[in-house]
Amino acid sequence: MAKLYYRYGAMGSSKSANILMVRYNYEEREQYAVLLKPKVDNRDGERVIQSRIGLSAPAGYVDEFLEEIADVWKKEDEEHFYHGQKVDAVLVDEAQFLTPEEVDILSDLVDFYEIPVICYGLRTDFMNRLFPGSRRLMEIADVIEEVPTVCWCGRRAQYNTRYADGKIVKEGAQIMLGSNESYVALCRKHYKEGRLFKEE
Repeated sequence: MAKLYYRYGAMGSSKSANILMVRYNYEEREQYAVLLKPKVDNRDGERVIQSRIGLSAPAGYVDEFLEEIADVWKKEDEEHFYHGQKVDAVLVDEAQFLTPEEVDILSDLVDFYEIPVICYGLRTDFMNRLFPGSRRLMEIADVIEEVPTVCWCGRRAQYNTRYADGKIVKEGAQIMLGSNESYVALCRKHYKEGRLFKEE
C-alpha cells in the first residue's frame, strides 16, 4: 500500500543526499522515481538537486509535474507514465516550500493512484515556525520521520539558525536561500544562548 512520507531534518542533516540515494535504489531495481523540487529552490541551480557531499541529479519542478499529469492520468488506469516512463514513486526535495494545495495533490497520488510519495524538507524556519508546506505534511503524512543531525555540542540539532556578522538573526523574510555561510543547525539550548559555534 502506497504512503505519503515526510522526512524532515535541520539543515545539514543530509536530506538531499538521502533523496538521491533513494532515487538510486529505485533505479537499481529498474524502477522510475520522479525527482522533483519547488521552483523557489534555485540555490544549486535550476532543475538540479545537489547535496553538500557532491551527489547531484537532474530534477523537475513540482508545479510543472502536477500540471502535466492533471489531465493525462486517470484514476482507473493501472499504470501511470511521465515522459514515457512508468512512475513507481515520486520524490520531492525542499518540501517545506510546497504550498498546502500541492501537498494535498501529492497525497492524491498516494490515495487514488497507489504511487508512494516521499518528501524531504525542513520542519521549521529560522524563527522555529513551521513552513506552510511542512505544516500540511505534518498534518496529513502517513509516515513522519526525522533525519537527525547534531549541534556542535553533540546534542540533537533542531533549530535552523540564520546568522550574520557572528550573531543569530531572529527577524526577516521566512525564505532566504543559503547554506553554511548563512545557516547553522543548533540545539535548543545553544539557540537560546546565541552560541553559534564551539569556542576555541
